Amino acid sequence: MAQKILIIEDEHQIARLVRLYLEKAGYQAVECHDGKRAIFAFRHEKPDLVILDLNLPGSDGLDVCRSLRRESDVPVIMLTARGEEADRLIGLELGADDYIVKPFSPREVVARVRAVLRRTTRSQSPPELVRVGSLTLDLAGYRASVGEHELTLTPSEFEILGALARNPGRVLSRQQLLEETQGVAYEGYERTIDQHIKNLRRKIEDEAGQERIIHTVHGVGYRLDPAETGG
Repeated sequence: MAQKILIIEDEHQIARLVRLYLEKAGYQAVECHDGKRAIFAFRHEKPDLVILDLNLPGSDGLDVCRSLRRESDVPVIMLTARGEEADRLIGLELGADDYIVKPFSPREVVARVRAVLRRTTRSQSPPELVRVGSLTLDLAGYRASVGEHELTLTPSEFEILGALARNPGRVLSRQQLLEETQGVAYEGYERTIDQHIKNLRRKIEDEAGQERIIHTVHGVGYRLDPAETGG
């Protein structure tokens, strides 16, 4: 069965164009044009991924993203025409996995959808575990924990933490982490890694009570320190 994409976009022409390109690529696509109906559409359609415009009538896209994250970890790609970087960073902080700025190429949207779904779809092979001290990642089951505390991570956060955990003590650049999460390093999107790292730190330190284990190496990238995970 084809994977289903829910397009939440108030501009009918844009929504239709994206839907046609997604359908041509083999996906099932459904449109929703109103922020107030977005959550109803999500619950009814049960999509594998959501494409969400931030500027919606009835309910702001950020509010919709908050609601989605309260009940699901389904991947979310934001669409925005807003020039302010703060809006995109807020969206990422709320748990969105990627963003695309208007105007955009429909082919780019399809490529992003394919990349996000590729990293969130796992085969039914036996669990593959990565352990670094008290940090454990089940790569097949998409679960992460610190000690007895299970972390609630978005797909992008999990992929970034997985890349760092597979290379403990090694500095990974933002470009390397982008390639890990997107399948390709899109120019201009390296700042998204910083926001995902911020989210990871909050969840690991504040929620799991673990001392800081992800360190910034200024001008280079990020490193997971195995000595500070109890390893």
